[in-house]
Amino acid sequence: MSHDFVRNPLNVVFLDRATLSDRVTIKPFTFAANTVVHQNTSADEVADRIVDADIVITNKSPIAAASLAGARRLKLVAVAATGTDIVDLAACSAQNVVVSNIRNYAANTVPEHTFALLLALRRSIVAYVESVQVGRWQDAGSFCYFDHPINDLAGSTIGIIGDGVLGKAVAEIARAFGMKVLFSAYKGTHNMGPLYTPFEQVLCESDVITLHSPLTPSTRNMIADAEFALMSRRPLLINTARGGLVDEDALSRALYAGQISGAAFDVATAEPPASDHALMKLLDHPRFLLTPHVAWASQEAIQGLVDQLVENVELFVSGTPRHIVRPHP
Repeated sequence: MSHDFVRNPLNVVFLDRATLSDRVTIKPFTFAANTVVHQNTSADEVADRIVDADIVITNKSPIAAASLAGARRLKLVAVAATGTDIVDLAACSAQNVVVSNIRNYAANTVPEHTFALLLALRRSIVAYVESVQVGRWQDAGSFCYFDHPINDLAGSTIGIIGDGVLGKAVAEIARAFGMKVLFSAYKGTHNMGPLYTPFEQVLCESDVITLHSPLTPSTRNMIADAEFALMSRRPLLINTARGGLVDEDALSRALYAGQISGAAFDVATAEPPASDHALMKLLDHPRFLLTPHVAWASQEAIQGLVDQLVENVELFVSGTPRHIVRPHP
């Protein structure tokens, strides 16, 4: 046993098991462990629940500096997700607590969901389904009708913001549809090489813009009023990445002003969003779709996630940690 663990068995606390599907099986640890599983843990419950833990597993329950202060035995925070914005990484580092995350588990599910949303908008799928439900087909008196726009993906340009595994998988699917792919350079960064198109140029030239970036101080609200004003081709905007990448009030203004042709989001700045949240106010807009943060949640992806989660913990305990997350500089 490494990492100066002094007890056997180790205390493992899972803060929010309910955030992962009950259809998947989480393998037991091979090391001796007292494992306490909570279905959900609110922010004000975290400190008490981790005070005697050696290892904490969390998906959405926040690990803040104040909660860490009393957890003097804690050695590992294993995040059951890729994004780690719910963890105070600097505070963990200062307390010599290692943070690990999940990587590359969503290479199929997120890109597929991205294109499900894109196709739904591009071909007005929801609008046509709803029109059939209320009898429009019968009223039309013809074999079809053309109430809503339908456009092909082939020949259009997709701008991808985020060049990781998910962005690359989206690009592969887009090329199969016959789309031109632009990978965006990081906002405010120049001379990234010939594989990247300047951020502002991507906004100007894309028919579809899809986001696959982490939420960091540098990416928060990276698309706001000024960026929407550059979208001369009135693109569709797809966000299956993180709430907070887009200024949601600016999104509303852009959608109603016709600066974009539509938007589909799977994420919000508050989840679940309150009834008066900016995205909830857009639900009646015919060119807006909102799904409840399920782009990641195929059965296959979640099983892969929990298998990787257990392996992350096992490897840390054995002294060969992986997928370590460092504080942002």
